[in-house]
Amino acid sequence: MGSDEQSASSGGSPTRLWGGRFEGGPADALARLSLSVQFDWRLARYDLLASRAHARMLHRAGLLTDGEADSMLKALDDLDRAVEDGTFRPTLADEDVHTALERGLLERLGALGGKLRAGRSRNDQVATDLRLYLRDHARLIVSRLAELQTALIAQAEACGDTPAPGMTHLQHAQPVLFAHQLLAHVQAFARDVSRLRDWDRRAAVSPLGAG
Repeated sequence: MGSDEQSASSGGSPTRLWGGRFEGGPADALARLSLSVQFDWRLARYDLLASRAHARMLHRAGLLTDGEADSMLKALDDLDRAVEDGTFRPTLADEDVHTALERGLLERLGALGGKLRAGRSRNDQVATDLRLYLRDHARLIVSRLAELQTALIAQAEACGDTPAPGMTHLQHAQPVLFAHQLLAHVQAFARDVSRLRDWDRRAAVSPLGAG
């Protein structure tokens, strides 16, 4: 266990995931500048999801024993519940979401919690968390678009043969059905959904371990 892990598990100075080779810390102004936990705490549950996957990988690679893997996964589940119900929150001493969650894991596991660092960097965690966050929210957007399409289709059916002025090259053209105009938007949203689904498939590659 490195000096950062020892200090965190013993209640000393806050964990710094980058600080293993430094004897001193940065100036207070630089430390404040590097803080991001007030923004990236929204990634906490995605970080824990990736951490569970990483723990299983470490177990398969023989870097965690059966007992260690079980203990780590149980601690991560407990930490996830604490994040969800608000009983575990970041502090002003936490640099970012990763530092805060490692503190929570070290509080639960002691030295064993530090083993989760093996084989991944914080850059791996950032890339993975953001990808999981974006995939989750892209799917939320798709679901909302589907609801909007359903509403437009229902409105088009309700309009029946109601006419509306047609336009071509910014000039009036022959009349069309208002329902057709509504359904044209439905088709445009369908293309947006197709693009988001294609992006989701291409983004479904884990950056963990990329270094």
